[in-house]
Amino acid sequence: MTARVDHTVTSGTFSLDGQTFDVDNNVWVVGDDTECVVLDAPHDVAAIRRVVGDRRVVAILATHAHDDHVRVAPDLAKATGAPILLHPADRVLWDLVHPGLAPDGELTDGQEITVGDTVLRVLHTPGHSPGACSFHAPALGAVFTGDTLFAGGPGATGRSYSDFATIVESIRTRLLTLPADTVVHTGHGDDTTVGAEAPHLQEWLARGH
Repeated sequence: MTARVDHTVTSGTFSLDGQTFDVDNNVWVVGDDTECVVLDAPHDVAAIRRVVGDRRVVAILATHAHDDHVRVAPDLAKATGAPILLHPADRVLWDLVHPGLAPDGELTDGQEITVGDTVLRVLHTPGHSPGACSFHAPALGAVFTGDTLFAGGPGATGRSYSDFATIVESIRTRLLTLPADTVVHTGHGDDTTVGAEAPHLQEWLARGH
């Protein structure tokens, strides 16, 4: 059965370093009519479950552990029976949101997650956070980048546990090497493509974070 990408946007807040901001988050659901994975669980379990429908959730994949990406992950896991998977380098951020509650499993660079007839390959793309991951689905011509790469450049690196040089290196070596027509599904805002972003690398370096 052919896999597809479904999408919703949830609204809430992002808090770190003593500051709080209103945000709109993309939630991506990848799968077929029978099963799916959910990429990030920001603010609203009911909204995510409406997109999932009656499908089995294979896993809840965290692109990273900022609170606006994992806040309702435990509740979604309870509702669906799906494990929460997170790169271990982001456990420090996860523990700020869910102290005393561990994710169910770890994401590792190169790991392949199969859902329906589609494989998502985990790309460790640190910089926005230490354990930030992107998920490449070659068969769908898509990569899900969380807050690592947006339409217009790298994700923010001005807060704790982030680093500009690291995020640019992740984008240069792990994302801009993908086919130019690869659609970039981001954690916030509009889609872009690898080909649309690649020419601007030097501009990003010049402007810094």
